[in-house]
Amino acid sequence: MLDGRVALVTGGARGIGAAITEMLALSGASVAAGYSRGKESAEKFASAMQEKGAKVSIHQGRVDQAEDCNRVVKEVMDRFGRIDYLVNNAGITVDKTVRKMTVDDWRQVLDVNLSGAFQMTKAVLEHMIERGSGRIVNISSVIGETGNIGQANYAASKAGLFGFSKSLALEMAQKGITVNCVAPGFIATEMVSAIPEAALAKVVEKIPQRRLGRPEEVARVVRFLLEDESSYITGAVYAINGGLDM
Repeated sequence: MLDGRVALVTGGARGIGAAITEMLALSGASVAAGYSRGKESAEKFASAMQEKGAKVSIHQGRVDQAEDCNRVVKEVMDRFGRIDYLVNNAGITVDKTVRKMTVDDWRQVLDVNLSGAFQMTKAVLEHMIERGSGRIVNISSVIGETGNIGQANYAASKAGLFGFSKSLALEMAQKGITVNCVAPGFIATEMVSAIPEAALAKVVEKIPQRRLGRPEEVARVVRFLLEDESSYITGAVYAINGGLDM
């Protein structure tokens, strides 16, 4: 159980992030779920969690803006007094082939998916170092391993999280802070449901288990990495993709 611990989950009010928020909260943690847009939806999610007896708060901010990251961390610290866990889950896609991709398309995805994780980590890191403990989990993607047509920006951002996680894990190894990466495959979320049906059917055909993953299957691995008993795991990448990439 995670009783008494405080988690900050970026993009924590929808999709995989919502599943992570729910699992951590129902395991006893107080969870601050970050979101950038969709205030009404985020409030509805938080209310539903609170009705289940979970301690969930929502915090609006853009991870691609360092000022927002610092403000959100301050809000969480003011509310809960500590941050034990950071889950960098916020991510976007702007899919185009490289020939059609603009510089802005490239920067937008890298700024959120990769720089966002860096900036949010910077915002919490000194607090974790001062306390001598912390868990950071970065949500990457199987696409960071395999690449994908029309997703050079997304693949680059998610591959970048592997190197970022491993480097930070080395830097924090003697400070009581672990840093790990989780790389989901195709998970049944709004983002994946936006893929045309025929194209999604072809994706599922390539997955050895012949199905999409469930958000809670990703959340379960995140919770495992946050537990006290997982303190010897750092710099690792956990694939959750039904055998799509081994």
